[in-house]
Amino acid sequence: MDAHLLEAFVNVIDQGSFSEAAERLHLTQPAISKRLSALENLVGNRLIDRSNRTIRLTDAGARLLPHARRIIDEVHNARLALSDRRGSVAGRLSVIASHHIGLHHLPAWLRRLNREYPDVSLELKFMDSESALDLMEKRTAELAFVTLSESMGSSFEVATRWEDAMAFVASPEHPLAAIEKPALADLAQYDALLPETGTATYRTVSRLFLDEGLALKLQIPTNYLETIKVMAGVGLGWSVLPVSMVDDSLVRLPVSYDVSRLLGGIRLKGRSLSPQAKALLAIASELQ
Repeated sequence: MDAHLLEAFVNVIDQGSFSEAAERLHLTQPAISKRLSALENLVGNRLIDRSNRTIRLTDAGARLLPHARRIIDEVHNARLALSDRRGSVAGRLSVIASHHIGLHHLPAWLRRLNREYPDVSLELKFMDSESALDLMEKRTAELAFVTLSESMGSSFEVATRWEDAMAFVASPEHPLAAIEKPALADLAQYDALLPETGTATYRTVSRLFLDEGLALKLQIPTNYLETIKVMAGVGLGWSVLPVSMVDDSLVRLPVSYDVSRLLGGIRLKGRSLSPQAKALLAIASELQ
C-alpha cells in the first residue's frame, strides 16, 4: 500500500479539509483528491463521506485510520534510521510548549540548543496542554512540553518530567492575607482565579474542595498563568500558582495542603525522534 496515498488520507482527516491537507503536503487540491480516490479504489471502499461540507470518516475509513498512522510512522522511522548514520544534528525541529513552560523554561533550553547545534531550524507553537495533545496525535510536532495528567492517552510516552511546586497566593491587600492560618473554608468565601476546568491544576484544587464539601467561587477562568498572576496581584481573588512565579505582588497563603503538578516532555509511542529532538530532550533533562 503506497504510503503517499495513506499520507493524503490521514492529512485530510487531521486538517479537516482537502485544501488544508494540500497545503500541508505542498500539493494541489486536485492531487490530494486523486490520491484519496486511488486509495479508495485500492481498498475497495469509500473512506470519507463527501455528502456534506464536514469531513467524516466512513466505517471503512475509521478502521483504516490507525493502521495508516502506524504505516506512516514506520516509513518515518525507516528514513530516520538511514539518515541517523551521518551523525549530524541538523534540520527542522517542530515543538509545542505550554505558555508557562514557554516563558519560564524554554528560553534557557533554546539558548543552549542554538549554541551547540546552530544548524537546527526550530518551529515553535504555544498553546494550552490539552490542545497540545490533540496536535501531537496529528503528528504536527515531535515533542510537546506540557502539564502531565492522568487523562493523557496511551499513545504518548513521557520522555522527561519534573515536579513544579505550587502555592496558594493572594494580593497582600486581600482579606485572606490577614488570616494567620487560612483554611479551605476561608478561601471558599472569596473568588478563585484558576485555569479552566479541563486542566490538571483545576482538577487538583477542585478535588481538595470537594473532599471538604466546599464549593469554588470561580472568577474569569483562563489558562494563562501570567494573566491569573496579574489578576490575583490586584486583589481580584486568590489563586494557586507555581512557586517560581511568586513575587512582591503576591503573598503565599499558609494553607495546610501541599500542591504541585508534573511538567514534562512527551512524544508519540512508536515514532522515532530525530537527532535534534533527542538533543533538545537531553538539554531539558539536564537543566531541570
